[in-house]
Amino acid sequence: MISSETSKHLEHAGTATLTTQLFKRGLRNVFIQGIRRMSGARTNMVGEAFTLRYIPAREDLDLLSGFENPEHPQRKAVETVPPGHVLVMDCRRETRAASGGDILLTRLKVRGAAGIVTDGCLRDSDAIATMDFPVYGAGGSAPLNLVCHHAVDMNLPIACGGVAVFPGDVLVGDAEGVVVIPRHLADEVARDAYEQEILEEFVIGEIAGGRALPGTYPPNADTLARYREWRQRRGEK
Repeated sequence: MISSETSKHLEHAGTATLTTQLFKRGLRNVFIQGIRRMSGARTNMVGEAFTLRYIPAREDLDLLSGFENPEHPQRKAVETVPPGHVLVMDCRRETRAASGGDILLTRLKVRGAAGIVTDGCLRDSDAIATMDFPVYGAGGSAPLNLVCHHAVDMNLPIACGGVAVFPGDVLVGDAEGVVVIPRHLADEVARDAYEQEILEEFVIGEIAGGRALPGTYPPNADTLARYREWRQRRGEK
């Protein structure tokens, strides 16, 4: 479970900052490609990953009647995702059909999920655009998921937008997209991202005030000395 301090830091950290922190730790492929925020949510999405994997559909298996079975992996995933977790779907970047729609997303929201991320498409785009719930996908597509997708298993390692996602990894989403943080790094990345955001707030003020990039970004010793004084004036350590 994500600590309250880590969650608070991640709620205010940009994915740009987080990818920089992960790069410092040798992790480069952490930003899910080909997706965007599709809903009206404007605060950061933060939650642990609960995964769902699809393979290509097969006509003799993927029938509308399958949704009547409560054990259908897609429907079961929606009813199983723990509160505070993000449902992450591996759709193989297939965009010819939807991987969900506003009814399933509403159920996730009501159940307390932290959001949904899919490297496939979603239907009911107009309704999703008004939802105060974090929704990330590759765009809109009207055909139902059975046209292209066969849900097979839950809460196993998957790929989403070219990024490995393991159950329990911490996902953070903002206006730019979604970053995947390995669970064992989440606390330290959140802490260092918090510090980086404060430093960059100061640096932006310096640049806006006319200082040149050399020695300011990245900061040299003189800039760091001014930064420490600036933090003291703000009552921070």
